[in-house]
Amino acid sequence: MTPVFEPSARSLAQGLSAWVMAWRHPQPMGAAGRCIGRTDLPVDRRKARRLAHRIRQAARRHGWPRVVHTSSLQRCALVGRQLRRWGWRHVVDDDLIEASFGAWDGRPWAQIPWGEVDAWCADFAGHAPGGGECLRDVMARVAAWPEAEASPTGLPAPPRLVVAHAGWMLARRWLLTHPGLPARAADWPRPPAYGTCWSLGPSLAASSP
Repeated sequence: MTPVFEPSARSLAQGLSAWVMAWRHPQPMGAAGRCIGRTDLPVDRRKARRLAHRIRQAARRHGWPRVVHTSSLQRCALVGRQLRRWGWRHVVDDDLIEASFGAWDGRPWAQIPWGEVDAWCADFAGHAPGGGECLRDVMARVAAWPEAEASPTGLPAPPRLVVAHAGWMLARRWLLTHPGLPARAADWPRPPAYGTCWSLGPSLAASSP
């Protein structure tokens, strides 16, 4: 039986208490029919620019800091680099990276033995697919981000703006809305659409700023 995930109080204070505005990256090229975790697929630069423009508009409208956090994978980082051209600070942080699927990563799903997939589904939280990263470890990584940062004014801190991967977004939303890990693969929600924005923080609400 998979143990219940219980992030430490320190992790919760540092990570899940922070307000995060997360936009899923643009649709990568060459992903159809493949298992994609940390495989570094390209994105159309026009799509990256459009998403960067949406983030810039939201920050202007709400008065948010011009700082964006992304993983090093180009489907997220390209959006951050575009914002940097417009004078933003772009922070690359691989605590935000997608889950690793190990030896499965980048392979067509049709080439992955179904016995291996069944083993993953049977222990969805604890099994590391392809020898990569198990969901419990993904959750721990997500729960600990970002590190605590005191507000100099004592007022609520503004959100961290993130161009994120679907797995990271789903994990953070799950942690904010469920007491433990999913018991079955069927319990795991569908990923958000490319470009979707979620408000992820102590007062959870889906958002499209």
